[in-house]
Amino acid sequence: MFYELTIKDHVRVSPSKFDTDVRESVIKSLNDAYEGYVSEDVGFVIGVSEVENVGEGVIVPGDGAAFYETTFKLFVFRPEIQEVVLGRVSEITDFGAFLEIGPIDGMVHVSQAMDDYVSFSKEGVLTGKESKRVLKINDLCRGRIIAASYKDAANPKIGVTMRQHRMGPLKYIEEDIKKETDKKKNG
Repeated sequence: MFYELTIKDHVRVSPSKFDTDVRESVIKSLNDAYEGYVSEDVGFVIGVSEVENVGEGVIVPGDGAAFYETTFKLFVFRPEIQEVVLGRVSEITDFGAFLEIGPIDGMVHVSQAMDDYVSFSKEGVLTGKESKRVLKINDLCRGRIIAASYKDAANPKIGVTMRQHRMGPLKYIEEDIKKETDKKKNG
């Protein structure tokens, strides 16, 4: 889920930025410090959306940079277990598919791609044995987050399933809804 967080922090502005407006220097320093930052508590930082307050600068002896107490807002993506997400298939491998969900790809293991036995073809497609449904690159899909690991902060892992009701490629969800609606109409 995407959030906007209000943060209060001391921001280091290097001496090389002293020739520009303080607010601009603080915004640039905030973006340098936070853009791409990942943690279990905050999530995936997309960027700084707004600077609300910039306090007085303090120069620390031996550093030469100015530190400003700053209140600002961050846009973050924080994947939550059981959250339903919409994403596009970015890659298919013999062990599953990768689904772009915001700033990170979620991994859909081959056993979680569909409610069918799945095989991988050399063309980079996952195919259901009985349903003959396929999953390919650029398919728009709905999935549910089932795991999130931040053990390696530089390479967090998100697990996604598409084996649940109304999950998977949108084209098949729409087909299923149409079949159910037609079945109800025809009794």
